[in-house]
Amino acid sequence: MVEIREVRTKGERRRFVNYVNILYKDVPQFIPALYGDDLTDWDPKQNPAFAYCEAKCFLAYKDGKIVGRIGAILSRLANEKWGLNRMRFTQVDFIDDYEVSAALFKAVEDFAREKGCEEVHGPLGFTDLDREGMLIEGFDRKSMFITYYNHPYYREHLERLGYDKDVDWVEYLIDIPYDERTVTRLDKLAERVMRYSNLHVAQLQSRRDYKPWVEKVFRLINEAYRELYGTVPLSEAQIRRYADKFIPLINPELACFVADDQDNLVAFGVSAPSMADALKKSNGRLFPLGWMRVLRALKVNDTLDLFLVAVTEEYRNKAVNAIILNHVLKGAQKMGIRVAETGPQLETNEKVQHQWNFFHTTQHKRRRCFVKRLDV
Repeated sequence: MVEIREVRTKGERRRFVNYVNILYKDVPQFIPALYGDDLTDWDPKQNPAFAYCEAKCFLAYKDGKIVGRIGAILSRLANEKWGLNRMRFTQVDFIDDYEVSAALFKAVEDFAREKGCEEVHGPLGFTDLDREGMLIEGFDRKSMFITYYNHPYYREHLERLGYDKDVDWVEYLIDIPYDERTVTRLDKLAERVMRYSNLHVAQLQSRRDYKPWVEKVFRLINEAYRELYGTVPLSEAQIRRYADKFIPLINPELACFVADDQDNLVAFGVSAPSMADALKKSNGRLFPLGWMRVLRALKVNDTLDLFLVAVTEEYRNKAVNAIILNHVLKGAQKMGIRVAETGPQLETNEKVQHQWNFFHTTQHKRRRCFVKRLDV
């Protein structure tokens, strides 16, 4: 018999966050998220999203052993923005046992009904910058620390429980070019765009220079991402929180901030060497030794993680992305990086996908947001 327990104590929250490391301990493709970040996400005192969200998380037990987990998030701001009445599910993991998955989703659906919701969808986080989407293709590929990894049987369980496709995201592997023709072509295009549009790349000398630009990044995200699936505007408190997360990852040669002649941010691209192997060895923990592995990964690596990119509406369709790609490409070549990997991109977001036309790419993963209409 499966028992579902709501997570209420700090110890239970730690077990909730750590369960995925136990479930996937023998799966080489699984990469854990940062353990500390996952803990603080569920702490109303540390996650500003609780200003407009209500959330619960649950653990499933069978024969006295944890066999699954799931979170539920009611984002009042998202429902208001999109004119929907939905509950989100998040951080769902379970053994291949239909009794377990059914019990977990029943807990979320019961909470949704209690709150008057008409639908449940996910996996989604508190914001669009959290992990989202269940992997449905690319199980043989190593995950990124900013994305979920899950077993293939998850999809079968959800469909059996009445969940259908709402939207898909795709991910790409990009070969870093070293041939003179491609490099020169991109360099000339970037120089031409900067000259004609009177733009420049902000020159950052130290970490003290990063913070104002990173905060500008998240304000631009509010503008550039506002029409993307499930997004809500970030508050000033959230902007500061995400900025503090990203600043330690920034290498000026791999992050590009494009500004106009008034130093207004008009476009950006943020990337960093992959921390996947470092976090795998430390189960997502930075202490006691994880931070040393992460620092080494940020300096010596052959893989680049592409996190975020955006352009203001005024400068879209003006090839400004070429400035970002050219800057990051030069930094990647200097480090000897051979391949870059994108985060999830909506399958309908052709503008973002077209920016990779300069490169040889492979669409290697697909993930899905599911939705279910509730009988209320």
